[in-house]
Amino acid sequence: MGADFDLDTAIRKIKGFPRPEILFYDVTGILINPTAFRFCIDSIARLTSGIEVDAVAAIEARGFVFAAPIAERRGVPLILVRKKGKLPGKTLSRRFQLEYGEDEIQVHVEDVKPGSRILVIDDLIATGGTLRAAVDLLREAGGVVTDLCCIIGLPFLSYEELFRDVRVQTLITYNH
Repeated sequence: MGADFDLDTAIRKIKGFPRPEILFYDVTGILINPTAFRFCIDSIARLTSGIEVDAVAAIEARGFVFAAPIAERRGVPLILVRKKGKLPGKTLSRRFQLEYGEDEIQVHVEDVKPGSRILVIDDLIATGGTLRAAVDLLREAGGVVTDLCCIIGLPFLSYEELFRDVRVQTLITYNH
């Protein structure tokens, strides 16, 4: 398995979910295919190998699956960014707009060490609302976030406009 693996074949495209006008790019096709999953983890590791990190942050829920192996390979903590009400203890919160609604995420205050360099990983970046909120939340907690890595990018939704201060890398992009 190398750079010639066709990741597109493992990503399910579901028309009309969660709304009729949406084409949903589903990473569960990657997760049921060990070759595709390994390709993604190896590719993220390669793409981010030159970035100094003290921790990896993962966005609930599919981001957990891709970020955990990277944190383990790097020998750094995994910080969970979760939906409101899922973390016990003292948390910081951030509300944000989604493509089709509003949400709130949280992080444990004690999980983010002041000045720690954090790589944020998620499965997909569309309009960038969730990831922007995560970057801002981690920074509010004292972390330094300069890089994001996602499996899928949808640049036609203009997420780059939200991330002039953060480098965004994706394994595959779709322009429609």
